[in-house]
Amino acid sequence: MNFKRTITSLFLLFVLSQAFPQEVISWKFSLQDRGNGEVELVADATIQQGWHMYDSALPDNGPYPTSISFDEINGAETIGDFQATGKQATVKYDPVFEMNIGTFDNSARFIQRLRVIDKESFRIAGDVRAQACDDRSCTPPIPNEFSFGPADLPATVTAVAPAAASVITPAEPTDTSVDYSPAAMPVEVDKEQLWTPVIEELKVLGSSHGDKSSLWSIFLKGLLWGFAALLTPCVWPMIPITVSFFLNRNKKVRKKAVADAAIYGASIIFIYVALGLVITAIFGASALNNLATSAVFNLIFFSLLFLFAISFLGAFELVLPASWTNKMDNKVDSTSGLISLFFMAFTLALVSFSCTGPIIGWLLVEAATQGSYLSPAVGMFGFAIALSIPFTLFAIFPSWLKTLPKSGSWLNSVKVVLGFIVLAVSMKFLSVADLSNGWGILTRDIFLVIWIVLFTILGLYLLGKVKFHGDSDIAHITVPRLLLSIFSLAFALYLLPGLWGAPLKPVSSILPPLSTQDFRLNEVSLNTVYTDYETGMAVAAQTGKPALITFGGHGCVNCHKMDATVLVDEKVKGLIDNEFVYILLMVDERAKLPQVVEVDENGKRVKLKTVGDKWSYLQRHKFGAQSQPYYVILDHSGKPVAPAHAYDENIASYVNFLETGLKNFKK
Repeated sequence: MNFKRTITSLFLLFVLSQAFPQEVISWKFSLQDRGNGEVELVADATIQQGWHMYDSALPDNGPYPTSISFDEINGAETIGDFQATGKQATVKYDPVFEMNIGTFDNSARFIQRLRVIDKESFRIAGDVRAQACDDRSCTPPIPNEFSFGPADLPATVTAVAPAAASVITPAEPTDTSVDYSPAAMPVEVDKEQLWTPVIEELKVLGSSHGDKSSLWSIFLKGLLWGFAALLTPCVWPMIPITVSFFLNRNKKVRKKAVADAAIYGASIIFIYVALGLVITAIFGASALNNLATSAVFNLIFFSLLFLFAISFLGAFELVLPASWTNKMDNKVDSTSGLISLFFMAFTLALVSFSCTGPIIGWLLVEAATQGSYLSPAVGMFGFAIALSIPFTLFAIFPSWLKTLPKSGSWLNSVKVVLGFIVLAVSMKFLSVADLSNGWGILTRDIFLVIWIVLFTILGLYLLGKVKFHGDSDIAHITVPRLLLSIFSLAFALYLLPGLWGAPLKPVSSILPPLSTQDFRLNEVSLNTVYTDYETGMAVAAQTGKPALITFGGHGCVNCHKMDATVLVDEKVKGLIDNEFVYILLMVDERAKLPQVVEVDENGKRVKLKTVGDKWSYLQRHKFGAQSQPYYVILDHSGKPVAPAHAYDENIASYVNFLETGLKNFKK
């Protein structure tokens, strides 16, 4: 047993080490006096042998450039750009990006010059991000933070007056294809008015944020996954064991056995719902939403699901420490009444964890992305109801136990099938981490290839062509195995056209967006998309069109589904392209803001560090909503002209939303 635990621990460390590779670039930061009140922030990079790091000045649409961002600048102001100095970058043609790209090997030095205005209040803090690659892989642009105060300034530095604001005289137009007349210049907008809350106006218009449908969706998903969990090898054998316990406990009193079984089922529901409530209370709904879209969390969850999946496939046995379940068994034997029943329910939760763990984890993550405080509890409520029903019913009608199939090789087959499904689902979490950080590693093409291979092998396994540890020889193919294999192989064939850009609408919410596809025969996308709120609103005022604001997310399942099913519709696309200015704001965008912004929210000071923080705050502050997707149509003063729209794949409903907003705007 100790050997198995050791192997399991080593494998877990291996998986996590692959998910979080050691940094191949180490940084040292310092300040150097350059005279006349100027200092240089020097960033020295040491690069591991065999790796190269990209320059700070790269062409557009290339790899991630080495860059700097400041969270805080006090008593100083920046001069010029963050750039390499001393050693020159090696510039070569990169066939992947089809452009000349500068890289550094072994070491590099970058500088950012600053003018010191006030030595006593001098304070700078921020981070430098860089991407390194070798012949096989690339690291993500992980932030390397720096912080300096007055004591860190060289003693020879003297403060100077801030630079005078320069007046820029517009150059004479040189491009005759551009209209430089005043009427064509961007319109100034009142930013304070654009950020003014319109929650009451939306209520008057009759907006619905779709919370009820989201909760129902989470409940139904929990119910379905609860029934699926009953077929796992960890839960199925517990049905006759626990029900027999109740019958032996109350042989002479039938009603007592029924009552005990009902209390036991209620205890199961209480345990799982309490788990959902505790997690929400600890993290909060919005924090869970942010956590569910963070790269670190998704990489950790991908690693855990991957670990569970290969355990289901027979690589090793993954169980909780025996001491935990032994303690619970002792509690069951030493107690009586309601407490004994509760401990029996808790024992079920512990024993079944190795099978229900990945299901519960996925369910909680899915619930967290809804942005509702009740979502995790509602999801767990549905899961617990499905899990508790058989235990209660078999206690009431014990003769049904005789009709249950005995545990055997069929349960191992269920476990293997579950392993394939969990492995496929784990790709979703890796995709969310990839999308939210813009790494571009798991594109839609690669994702589809992995799924096609997985479901093809699953189909062959069900036909008996592939065997795993614990499987018995199959004398003949049963009808259920045949039907499942047909479904699996058919699903793999259905995914094939997606490699050439087919929308695959039924699974579009899970797949990476079409924008990550390397090859598409028929590309359907909106003509113009603005990703900055104020810029888009200025263009709307300039063109005289209403603004269609969309709050989405890289990790938002329903957002991708709406993009692939509704926004690609010919009528919807035509209306948006011709009649609206489309503004897409991603609430989980990890790009840092130039400076940290502090805002008051519900009596607390909240720091907005990333672009996603800014748009998430805008959605909460202005519209009183925090779930995605969320659509709202605004006039040029930032006022809504139609009820807000949430997730709904009904194209006619979305068209009506657009036409209503357009009609009210023209009034």
